[in-house]
Amino acid sequence: PFMAVVLDEGQYVKNPSSQTAKAARALNSAHRLALTGTPIENRLLDLWSLMAFAMPGVLGNRRQFGKLYNAKDDPFARLRLSSRVRPFLIRRTKAQVAQDLPERIEEDLYCEIEGEQKKLYDAERKRAQQLLLGVKTQQQLNDLRFNFLTSLLRLRQICCHPLLVKENSKARSAKVDALLEQLEPIVAEGSKVLIFSQFVAALKLLEKAIKKEGWPLWKLTGATENRGPLVDDFQNHDGAGVFLISLKAGGSGLNLTAASYVVLFDPWWNPAVENQAIDRTHRIGQTNRVIAYRLLIKDSIEEKIRGLQKRKQALAEDVLGEEKFAQTLSIEDFQYLLSD
Repeated sequence: PFMAVVLDEGQYVKNPSSQTAKAARALNSAHRLALTGTPIENRLLDLWSLMAFAMPGVLGNRRQFGKLYNAKDDPFARLRLSSRVRPFLIRRTKAQVAQDLPERIEEDLYCEIEGEQKKLYDAERKRAQQLLLGVKTQQQLNDLRFNFLTSLLRLRQICCHPLLVKENSKARSAKVDALLEQLEPIVAEGSKVLIFSQFVAALKLLEKAIKKEGWPLWKLTGATENRGPLVDDFQNHDGAGVFLISLKAGGSGLNLTAASYVVLFDPWWNPAVENQAIDRTHRIGQTNRVIAYRLLIKDSIEEKIRGLQKRKQALAEDVLGEEKFAQTLSIEDFQYLLSD
């Protein structure tokens, strides 16, 4: 038995069926505490899983929770959930914790694809559109969901670089060209920049392009060992530097306040994950204004993902006052994402 158990980065138990969540709930302790910046990351069940560890039973069992608090046709469900959990929450926003934190600016930068990159994109989208035309019911969608998600993945990869889907492609990437153009003045002024991508293969292509420019470079992925010395080297390096980071490996647990610029090379479905990436540098210890750029391909799946993020940010705001990217994609969502 333990006197107390504390979960740091508690969102790692957001899936109540995972081995991690089950192991955490099985710990025997007199007191429990969960710390997290994203108590609702994808769905309301994330919050139930956290509370099932910290306050077992306070939100009922999983089935009861769905009926009481997650009923889509009940306008008061969110209000009841908010009232139920508020007594057990201590919430501090970044503005409360670090009142002297410098300004943070976010900007969406759009570029256009052409040539072979556009041909690849249009061909993939038409394949997915043809498949979607035959889908009339939710069951049909569920049967073909993997196919649609694969198409969406390929469309996102084509936006990053044709080489991610077509080996030996000679096509240029409009996004890589736009990134290098954006980085040039940042490096020239002696500043440091973080570049996030969810595609490790894309980071390899960026690494090659940045090395060609001769700019100081660091890279962190899930395969990186000894993260500490790598981070320290970047933080203490005198002058400009570019740090390539995979979104999954570097989305939390890093302090990179030496950088004052962040580039999100490709959009992620959940804006909370993007915010965590930006927060690697916009945190206590930062003395400079932080500027974050989202690189997006105009009139593409990426622009649609950005729109979808903005459409689906109400749920956690109702419960906790935080943002969230929400539910499983519906037929209407796929139609929106694949529309011309």
